[in-house]
Amino acid sequence: MDYNYNYTYDTSGTDVATNAASAAFLGVFFLFMFVLIIASYAISAFLLGRLFKKAGVPQWAAWVPVYNSWKLLEMGGQQGFWAVLAFIPVLNIVSLVFVYIAMYEIGKKLGKEGWFVLLAIFVPIVWLIWLGFDDSKWPSTKKSLATGKSEKTKKAKA
Repeated sequence: MDYNYNYTYDTSGTDVATNAASAAFLGVFFLFMFVLIIASYAISAFLLGRLFKKAGVPQWAAWVPVYNSWKLLEMGGQQGFWAVLAFIPVLNIVSLVFVYIAMYEIGKKLGKEGWFVLLAIFVPIVWLIWLGFDDSKWPSTKKSLATGKSEKTKKAKA
């Protein structure tokens, strides 16, 4: 028995045009995804900024990635550090629960029903649009999140 172990790799079947077309497709795909991600972030930050304005939080805070989650949690009566703990595996699930609780509390503060949190869970962009553009008002008797002082304290000093 005579075995021939001299194998050669044949590249003659590889078409350069096929490789270029594949690279072009991947490039366009990744560019499209990048633009989609940036547009999604810009829309959600704009809507979150409108919600922050109602609560007395500076609108620029909606554009800062982790800080906006921190402020959203504080608006809902939760500890803001859960925004940072969302980057740790397993704790991110617990953090998400606290975010949903905060969204529920924000909805209650703006006079929404309990079911309204389902929008925040399943269709958060609709939740943000609804709260950003409706005529609900943030309760003024609570502490302002921007200054940490209540409205009554501000009026008493004036």
